[in-house]
Amino acid sequence: MSSPTAGQRVALLGFGLAGEAFHAPLIDAAPGLALASVVTSDPERAGRARECYPGVEVLASASELWPRAADHELAVVAAPNRVHVELALAALEAGLPVVVDKPLASCAVEARELEEASSRAGLMLAVFQNRRWDGDFLTARRLADDGALGELYRLESRFERWRPAVREDAWREHGDRAEAGGVLFDLGSHLIDQALVLLGPVSTVYAEVRRRRPGAAVDDDSFVALGHASGASSLLWMSQATARPGPRMRLLGSRAAYVKWGLDVQEAALRSGDPALPRPGEPGWGEEPAEAWGSLGTEEDSRPVRTEPGDYLAFYRGVEHALREGGPPPVAAGEAVQALEVIEAAFESSERAEVVRV
Repeated sequence: MSSPTAGQRVALLGFGLAGEAFHAPLIDAAPGLALASVVTSDPERAGRARECYPGVEVLASASELWPRAADHELAVVAAPNRVHVELALAALEAGLPVVVDKPLASCAVEARELEEASSRAGLMLAVFQNRRWDGDFLTARRLADDGALGELYRLESRFERWRPAVREDAWREHGDRAEAGGVLFDLGSHLIDQALVLLGPVSTVYAEVRRRRPGAAVDDDSFVALGHASGASSLLWMSQATARPGPRMRLLGSRAAYVKWGLDVQEAALRSGDPALPRPGEPGWGEEPAEAWGSLGTEEDSRPVRTEPGDYLAFYRGVEHALREGGPPPVAAGEAVQALEVIEAAFESSERAEVVRV
């Protein structure tokens, strides 16, 4: 593990799943960054932070961090969604650039206000959309850029899971909209972001936002159809209630299709903590076995296509570069605002049972 003095010092607010499994190991592995402080009120999590990152300062609350803001160069907000805006605003007021886990806010209005606050302060505001660096999505972008697919006209994309029991202790299962729980905010944030990156701005949204599991207070099985200004369309599925998931991705073009089954390997590797697996930045990180590769071609003629290595570390390399050089962040707040506008249109579409223009 890196020393807190080895690069630009980072304060990580939150050490739950997002903080511990994603942000902390990526910050620790990113050249030019160093995990200096972790904010968590949970004694068990505090103990794990000290064990995994010797020398890190563990603080019980964000209020303990702000007087120490001058000792840091970046704040990363990985706390529950309901406090994203509050903590990001406080970090900006303390003079710190900020990374916020997705979704940036629970509504587009608050996300825009946060974007404006960062602009007034002259400080970077980046949004952690790590799945832009999934291996399958990197492969799809490469094939699109190379012209192998021809003119793109439809993206079918899924994050489907089988978790039929409601976890009542999990904040993502709470029905208050301020929590930004449910699969549309969680998995849908990634799918919508990928669709916007690949196919551009959206003009229409149709959605079916559903609760399938007994006792569910939030959507757990939703579908969103996007009409892009280019004429292409995206069909997106996100679910916790799918016993047999469909293809992870099907990208159709005028010349060929790219079809991929199975999820990117990085999340499982990060969550496992298995010391035998490569860590971010090490040889073999993000590599997928050949039997999991997708295929490119037509019904009559297709071939396997090697999956690009997944690279979540690229996000924090981009953050470090933006801090050092003053350039744009890897994912700008304005892009997150656009995704939130689509999410809000999806809720409206489902409630009205009709297509919504955006």
